[in-house]
Order: sequence, then C-alpha cells, then structure tokens
Amino acid sequence: MKTKLLTLAFLGLLIPIPFFAQDRTTVSATNAEISDNLDLRAVASIFGEANNLEDFERRLNDPRNKISNLDLNYDRQVDYLRVIEAVENTTHLIILQAVLEKDVYQDVATIEVERDRNNQVQIQVVGDVFMYGPNYIYEPVYVTRPVIFSFFWAHNYHPYHSPYYFNYYPTYYYAWTPYPVYRYRRNVHIHINQHNHYNYYPSRRSTNAVAMYNTRRNNGYERRHPEHAFSTRNKATNRYELVNTRNSDTRIGNAPNRTTTARTRANVRSTTNGTTVSNNNQSGKTTRENSIRSVANTHPVRNNSQNVNATSPTRNTQNIAGIQSSNTVRSNSTRGSFAQEHPTRRVEHTMSTPRNAPRINSAPASNANNTRNSNANSGNRSHSRS
Repeated sequence: MKTKLLTLAFLGLLIPIPFFAQDRTTVSATNAEISDNLDLRAVASIFGEANNLEDFERRLNDPRNKISNLDLNYDRQVDYLRVIEAVENTTHLIILQAVLEKDVYQDVATIEVERDRNNQVQIQVVGDVFMYGPNYIYEPVYVTRPVIFSFFWAHNYHPYHSPYYFNYYPTYYYAWTPYPVYRYRRNVHIHINQHNHYNYYPSRRSTNAVAMYNTRRNNGYERRHPEHAFSTRNKATNRYELVNTRNSDTRIGNAPNRTTTARTRANVRSTTNGTTVSNNNQSGKTTRENSIRSVANTHPVRNNSQNVNATSPTRNTQNIAGIQSSNTVRSNSTRGSFAQEHPTRRVEHTMSTPRNAPRINSAPASNANNTRNSNANSGNRSHSRS
C-alpha cells in the first residue's frame, strides 16, 4: 500500500512538467517585427539586375543569396516568394506573394512600373500595408537602365505568372532556417547595389497601378492574424518612421550612457585613489620642502663677513680696488645688501666673478701660507732645542 502511494505521488509530480515546458517554448509572432525580414532595397536592387521576371524570381528565392527571411506560417522555414504580373496599357504591376499553404498566399510587396508619354519610366517598390504600414515606398534610381525594361513594352509580351505553389518549387530551391534579424541584415546588405540610389517617397505615383492592385490582392496571413497588423505592432505610421525612431532613440540613448560611464569612471578613480592622491599631495609638499631645505643646507646664506672674508681672504675691498680696471666693481657691503634683498640670487652673485674684473693672482696667498708654516716650524725647532 505504501509503495502504491509513493508511486502515485511521484507520478503526480511529473505530470505538470510537460505543460510548463510547453508554456516556456511557445513563440509568439509579436516577439519580432515582421518587416525586418525583407529589405525592399534588396528587392529593388536584384530587380534591376534581372534579365526577366523569371530570373527575378530565381534571384529572389536563391538559397545562396537569402534575400528573404520571412516565415509567416511558422514552420521554421523561410517562405517561398512567387511573382505574379498584371499589365494594363503601359503599366506593369508585379506582385510578390509568400506561399504559406495550399491556395493560401500573402502579398508582401509590389513593384509598379509605368511609362509616360515621354517614354520616361518610373518605378516604385511598395511594401504591403499590413506588413510595412501605409505608403512605405522606395523609388530606385539605377546607374544603368535595367535589361528587363526592354521586354516590358514589346508587341508580343506576355505577363509572367509563377507556375510554383505550395510543395511544388523549382529544383534550385530548398528551404532554410530563418536567420536572427541582426544576421539577416548583415547578409542582405551585401546584395544591395550601392551604386544605385533608393529614395523614399511617401505616396504612390500611378493611380492605374493602385486600381489594378485593389482587385488582385491576397492577404491569407492577414485574415488569420489580424492582430499582427503594423499599426497594432508599432506606434509608428509605417516602417520608414519606425526605423527613424529607432535610430533617433539609439543616438539619444547612447549619449547619456557615455556621459554616465565617464562620470562613473571618474568617481571610481577618485574613490579608489582618493587616499593615495591626498597622500601624494602631502608627500609632494614634503618633498618640495625637503628639497628647499637641502638646497639651503648645501648653499647656506653667506653674509658679508663670512662669505667674502672667510672663503676668499684675498678678495677684500682693498685688493679689488688695487687691481680692478676702469669697470666699477661692487663692494662687499653692496654684495651683502643685494644678497639680502634677493635671496634666490644670493649664491650666484656671491660666488661668480664679474665679467670685466681681472683675475686675481692667488700666488701671494699661497706664499703667505708657506711663510707662516715655515715660521711655525722654525719656532718649534728652537723650542725643542732649548
């Protein structure tokens, strides 16, 4: 009986675990911005390089290029994008549709090409309003005229309609796992021709293209997930405004962070080195005082009687007056007073010899010393004899 109770208790603990695991692994479509997964500038770039719409569809779905990163049916595989064309007079409407399920498609963008009376061709790449918001439009300006334009207005031209659908794809195509958004942006940037210009324009130019599209639009994903509309996902009007808001928030957000970081570093340095700095200041003051004292000890202040008469007994006023030239030499009293008034220059004036003063012969002093020594020695000798 006890064994059965323990077994039931153990099973009761294990039963809730799968439910919690399922709750944790649930992925919601609102966790990421859908419009981040297809760059319309890359679409416009490869459209200008394609030979025809079939080649354009191949470039769009080539696994080596990975132009698209859309996974709207959440099967962890990038959706195939098929190309549908409609033609009326001089207007060509090219629709890009994501293949989700059997007979279920979602328009992601349109390319509207129209030729005016002056044979000038204008082209607009328009993002779907559900995915990109209203009036998210790029007008590519190609460096060289696209080859595909030479076929659009031929007499025997037939509109292109992709033959592919769900679970029936071309041989070159295979599904791949979607990239993280940052990696997709880095990859798709390589396939954008930087020699072209991609100008944003907030309105559609061709009224005929707008009328054509209103009767041909497919919105299978929108019908299933109306809560994922761009206006619901974001506060911005369309993707263009969303990107500008992100960039401005990044610029504004980084500046205080850098200032705060600099202030934090300064505070940390002052906090950790505060005692050391103060000690260094005190030690610096002590060092300067000690250096001043050492200079004072090595070069003591010499007054008139100690400096001149003691160190240089022959350089008194009388000797200098007897041998100096026409230049006037200061007296010892003048030197002493100058040294007292200017203590920092005292050593220089007392030790240096004037430029114009002639050299004093030190021989008499040495002779006088020798005479004194000889007299002292003779005196000692006589005293010892006596």
